[in-house]
Amino acid sequence: MGKGFEMVMIREYDPTRDLTSVEELEKSCEVGSLLVDLMGDPLARIRQSPSFHMLVAEIGDEIVGIIRGTIKMVTRGGYTLLDRSDVSPEISTTKLAFVSGLRVSPFYRRMGIGLKLVQRIEDWFRRNGAAYAYVQTENDNTASVKLFTEKTGYSKFRTPTFLVNPVFNHRATVSNRVKIINLAPSVAESLYRNRFSSTEFFPSDINSILANKLSLGTYMALPRGSDYVPSSLPDPTDSWAVLSIWNSKEVYKLQVQGTSRLKRILAKTTRVFDGVFPFLKIPSFPNLFKPFSMHFLYGIGGEGPRAVEMVEALCSHAHNIARKSGCSVVAAEVASCEPLRVGVPHWKLLSPEDLWCLKRLRDDDDGGVDWTKSTPGLSIFVDPRDL
Repeated sequence: MGKGFEMVMIREYDPTRDLTSVEELEKSCEVGSLLVDLMGDPLARIRQSPSFHMLVAEIGDEIVGIIRGTIKMVTRGGYTLLDRSDVSPEISTTKLAFVSGLRVSPFYRRMGIGLKLVQRIEDWFRRNGAAYAYVQTENDNTASVKLFTEKTGYSKFRTPTFLVNPVFNHRATVSNRVKIINLAPSVAESLYRNRFSSTEFFPSDINSILANKLSLGTYMALPRGSDYVPSSLPDPTDSWAVLSIWNSKEVYKLQVQGTSRLKRILAKTTRVFDGVFPFLKIPSFPNLFKPFSMHFLYGIGGEGPRAVEMVEALCSHAHNIARKSGCSVVAAEVASCEPLRVGVPHWKLLSPEDLWCLKRLRDDDDGGVDWTKSTPGLSIFVDPRDL
């Protein structure tokens, strides 16, 4: 490993000279059963964040590895009680970095290239004031988990589930017991800050996310007959739910790899029948064997005895929006103990268990309280820019 480690040069990504090589590297690296197919600009997925950086690893004139990083302010979850009784509790926030897009060419693995890329992106995090860094990976991705937990000092932190549901040829039925309202970005921001700003990983710049051109809107579900005023906050004694939709199709595409011909034929058969007989509402399997796109559902939350029913209605509404736009799947990521997850439809076959790993980069923030040792709350806020 030592010799290979010394041969590698790490430098900043240069779009004028590196674009083609990076695209080829991306396509050669499978991620589980999905292959990421970037659409043009490799920076597109991180450019939405307030602060971003991308590095490449080079041996000679060949790019053999890449890594991306972003930085933002987020909530740690819960509240920090102040010593003074005359001051209200404050939400505990921290500057958080996110490691993403780590790829190493299959021909240059086990040479320490991934480790060197992580170390260099962490240097950039520290220079820019990040207190913590985290990474998302699939729970069964042994190589990735080992790199971050055994070689670079990350701790296993949270185990959310990435819930994926196919988009069928037929429309999903939205319960007539529920009414759905499209919230203006300013109203959505007020709702999220009022009800979710103490949720773990809640981004301080939620207004930027909601106003982003990739955000397709925020929708609230309420019992039909509710007298809710769209410009106000929901009645805490009533049932309601909310979610926002992110248009990932404009940033990247995915593709299922390594599926047998028989399974492809069976999947196509379900699509044919669903197309010919849409009234039967056959759960057809979309064509995921060529590059496909998805909509991501984020900011899922709600309250009241019928909150799960409200979430189900919102997911059906989101399915129909995705169907109209030509997406093949809708997806959401929720905490392992999220009480509303039962209202999010998904196919278990397509829904991997994730692992979020967290690392403390400095110990001089918030009086020395270590976030990596905190217990999980019921929910997490998944930033769509981190996908």
